[in-house]
Amino acid sequence: MTYSTLWLAQIQFFSSLGFMLLFLVVELGLAWVLLYFKIRARGGDHAAWTAAYRFWVRVFALAFILSFASSMPVLIQFGSLWPQLMDKIGNVAGPLLAAGILSTFIFKSCFLGAMLFGQRHLSENVHTAVVLMVGLGVAVSSFWLLALLSWMHTPAGALFIDGSYRVLDWASVLFNPALPWYLGLFFLASAATVAFIMLGVVAAQSLRRPLDDSGRLVFKTGSWLAAFSMLLMALTAAGAGVVSARYQPARAAAAAAYWHSGSPPELVLFALPDAKAGVNRAAWSWPNAGAVWLGRDQQGRLRGLDQFAGMAPPVAPTFWSLRLAVLAGLCMTAAAWGGLWRARRAHYDPAALSRRWRRVLAGMTFSGWLLLLAGSAHLQLGAFPYAVQGTITISEILGDTGFNALLGGFTAYMLFYLVFLAGFFHLLRHIARYGVVPVARRRGRA
Repeated sequence: MTYSTLWLAQIQFFSSLGFMLLFLVVELGLAWVLLYFKIRARGGDHAAWTAAYRFWVRVFALAFILSFASSMPVLIQFGSLWPQLMDKIGNVAGPLLAAGILSTFIFKSCFLGAMLFGQRHLSENVHTAVVLMVGLGVAVSSFWLLALLSWMHTPAGALFIDGSYRVLDWASVLFNPALPWYLGLFFLASAATVAFIMLGVVAAQSLRRPLDDSGRLVFKTGSWLAAFSMLLMALTAAGAGVVSARYQPARAAAAAAYWHSGSPPELVLFALPDAKAGVNRAAWSWPNAGAVWLGRDQQGRLRGLDQFAGMAPPVAPTFWSLRLAVLAGLCMTAAAWGGLWRARRAHYDPAALSRRWRRVLAGMTFSGWLLLLAGSAHLQLGAFPYAVQGTITISEILGDTGFNALLGGFTAYMLFYLVFLAGFFHLLRHIARYGVVPVARRRGRA
């Protein structure tokens, strides 16, 4: 095994996992937005809310197909790239993965078909209940994935004996210290991602043609959802940073580029970390403001990277991935609250906004994906060199696949993912431009 092979395996797995997450957040966020549309359609503006539902349920179906299809390579690579991992954490990961797969198939077979194809054959109450069950199904399926990821970062409720984990308390495994924060960040990221997609699509539509009532209602929903999801995400990210400092002090030190234990805890806003010299070059920092984000030893002294020699994550990628996520979040927050202020003044009519602002919203349609990928990269890079924090390293579970084979597989996967992304963009652009073709009624059914 070479260092380049190890990192190529990491990149390949993250690429597959990241592609799946792109559409899983859209699927999760839209599932609950569609439920909101269904509930609002029971009151006034029934036709407009129903039209909004029928448009965005097409996007939900596309996202579901792509997220479900891309989950297969993730499961395959979980075993092929890290063949020794299940031997060590199978007692924990096996039931969680099985629960996730079972939840997905139950939700798909029992409710998804009725949601997508049964609206004209079910009563309004029954179909709304089906949409609710789909939302719960997607949420439960996501829960098992996040439970496993958070446990690997803050293992609790299991004991590492003779080279493998044995479960002592399933409640502690499931509700480990990182889970509430990971759940909050993921669900809020899904809400923000969907909100900006809705805002961007409606803004782009308004540049081409006049909008109907459904477009204005979607714009209003997206404006409020974007503003409050970004506000709550900022608070949740702050709490997640405190938990990371306690349970993953090496990642906290790398994210802060904090080199020497006991030195003044500056909050580094920008710098060029120099790992060889152990210094930050061209640094912009806030003096004595970074202590809350750093781990401490038993004597209460701040822990720097000098305490993790040989077992610290790569500093520059961990440092910059966090700042890229923060920058994306700040831009989205400014756009969300600035857009909400403008939307309220324009009575939530996008056509009343300036063309420049509508182009800004259209350009930020997929900004939530950038935030998600940067945040996910930070979590993975910050966990290195561990697969399970403090016990199992990535190097000891890596398979014996050669570099050339990994490179060929990575190239093939990326080509397929690019084709799928292009297809998603094309279909989204098509329905945004031409609208939803209504299904013909049969024998008086609505």
